[in-house]
Amino acid sequence: MNLPLSPGAAKALALLQAAGYEAWIVGGCVRDALLGLPPKDYDLTTSALPEETQRVFAAYPRIETGLRHGTVTVLLEGEPLEITTYRVDGVYSDARHPDGVTFTRSLRQDAARRDFTINAMAYAPGQGLQDFFGGQADLAQGTIRAVGRAETRFHEDALRILRALRFASVLDFTLEAETHQAALACAPLLAAISPERVFSELGKLLCGKAAGRVLRTYPQVLGAVVPEILPMVGFDQRNAHHCYDVWTHTAVAVDHVPPELPLRLAMLFHDIGKPDTFSLGEDGQGHFYGHARRSVEQAEAILTRLRAPRQVRETVLLLVRYHDAVLEESPQRVRRWLHKLGPDRFFDLLAIQRGDAASLAPADCTRLEGFQRLEILAREVLSQAPCLTVRDLAVGGEDLLALGYRGPAIGRALRALLEQVLSETVSNEKNALLQRLAQMDAENTEKMEPCSKKKDP
Repeated sequence: MNLPLSPGAAKALALLQAAGYEAWIVGGCVRDALLGLPPKDYDLTTSALPEETQRVFAAYPRIETGLRHGTVTVLLEGEPLEITTYRVDGVYSDARHPDGVTFTRSLRQDAARRDFTINAMAYAPGQGLQDFFGGQADLAQGTIRAVGRAETRFHEDALRILRALRFASVLDFTLEAETHQAALACAPLLAAISPERVFSELGKLLCGKAAGRVLRTYPQVLGAVVPEILPMVGFDQRNAHHCYDVWTHTAVAVDHVPPELPLRLAMLFHDIGKPDTFSLGEDGQGHFYGHARRSVEQAEAILTRLRAPRQVRETVLLLVRYHDAVLEESPQRVRRWLHKLGPDRFFDLLAIQRGDAASLAPADCTRLEGFQRLEILAREVLSQAPCLTVRDLAVGGEDLLALGYRGPAIGRALRALLEQVLSETVSNEKNALLQRLAQMDAENTEKMEPCSKKKDP
């Protein structure tokens, strides 16, 4: 068996082995290589003690901040490589990091401390694959299985619970029975995990190819870090347009938008306000008046708590706010929406509305054709290089300065002209805009005259 190695990883293994030490690539890079995926990075494990690793790589740039846990980061062939001594972890008193480690000369003991069997394999050229816990078989069967006792692994580091769900989503795997039960039982431990790490794992989970299935299977686990989702679970919408409860509808909708973080987050939160806004009409149909506004409020609180990046948060909230807006199939209305949201966000909103419609009752899925027509129409509008912002106007601030405008009046005038162009009252041509501006000035002067006369003595 020959697995691909980066130039840096190959060189590091060769240098350690030439110095008389065992050395292997380990963890995710081995898993990905066996799956035929390009490894994102390479981690190495070695029998060399940290000071011995430092001597081997004395001639190369190093980062030694991980020495306490046996890790030396070496820069080889332009690539940072984490090289960690075989170790046995001590007690995890914070349910996240070991209080201390003990170095060992045993690769098997090092593998035994890892989270899942598919991440506990090691490989070296000439040595082949070391797989002490059946990781290769679990890869073939699409199984996430903890190394050793699952509850022990999760009590050591609660983040492993979310990692298990993330791997299940990204790889389209399932948790084996003991690992599944332990994830459910240990979910409250996630309260100890930092918001940033929760957000990172949640984002990767949501962008996985099996995200919808994982959401449907593990709402109680996810509810340990985002409790606001729990009222959605099993909530009967009592509406002819819906064939799912709120949570199932959400999970199905997530699968129907592209795997981009803002889109998947917007889909996760678009109906989170429904349980709070439910009312039953006289016709026996459920209604959710104002649920978009309530969903924005809850999504903002969640994303702020999880310390989501500002740009992601703002995009998600905008999409949730308008997810149920009516988009009319007319060039003028599409141009208005392109002005309001910008082209990128407009097409994002189309994706959100398409995903929402795809998870309605079958009779309502006919709406999908309308979104296709809207997309075609929007691209036709954009192909004509429309005036969508003040910057697109054929006149600018210098033109208005020459006419005597000063300060805030310039911005007000430009915005008024843009409104005229968007409503197709005037064309976006310099002479036409300046003539219209003169007309608006004259109209404003006429409106002011009665007031002026009242002030005359």
